[in-house]
Amino acid sequence: MLNSVNPLNQSMLFKVSTPALLLMCFALASCKKEEQAVTKVASTAAAAEHRAQAVSLERDQQRADLAKIALPTKSRYVDVHEPGAWANPFISFDAQMVNLRVTLADANPSQLGQGGLLRPSAARRREVQIRSKDLAAALIALPDGAWPYGRVVAIEESPLADRKQRPAIRRQIEAAIQQLNDLGVVVEEWPSR
Repeated sequence: MLNSVNPLNQSMLFKVSTPALLLMCFALASCKKEEQAVTKVASTAAAAEHRAQAVSLERDQQRADLAKIALPTKSRYVDVHEPGAWANPFISFDAQMVNLRVTLADANPSQLGQGGLLRPSAARRREVQIRSKDLAAALIALPDGAWPYGRVVAIEESPLADRKQRPAIRRQIEAAIQQLNDLGVVVEEWPSR
């Protein structure tokens, strides 16, 4: 009885099946594309989560490294009003660079001749130009003797900065203050001269 199918019914069966078959192929292809899109979004999200975890771990490590420096003692620096007299790290922002000035500790422990002609403090002063994103790493790399006031830095807008660049420099300063405060570093902002 199976072999007795009418040829007219066979062609009708084929006509009905062709659009259904095409629709099924189209649906499968579109499901495959959706699956690929979902897979791509999931892998992008996983990569973003890994990056966020890496940044968080790095930030926690930076906090731990900076926590080794003593808390600031305001009585030691409250009367300092000149950038040249500031003994802790001093950060000056310009449009393209950040200047980090550090006064290293005196290697000679005796009080004899300290700050005089034979042992001037200016000879222990170093100035380095760094990128804004490397600020935390640069501060962590400083020796403990560069922090006589404790965990506090001074920040200023470079007096030589172009007036047209001031808004961009201000944004850099505010971002640096937020980053340093997040790391537990106290920031003394100096007025621009």
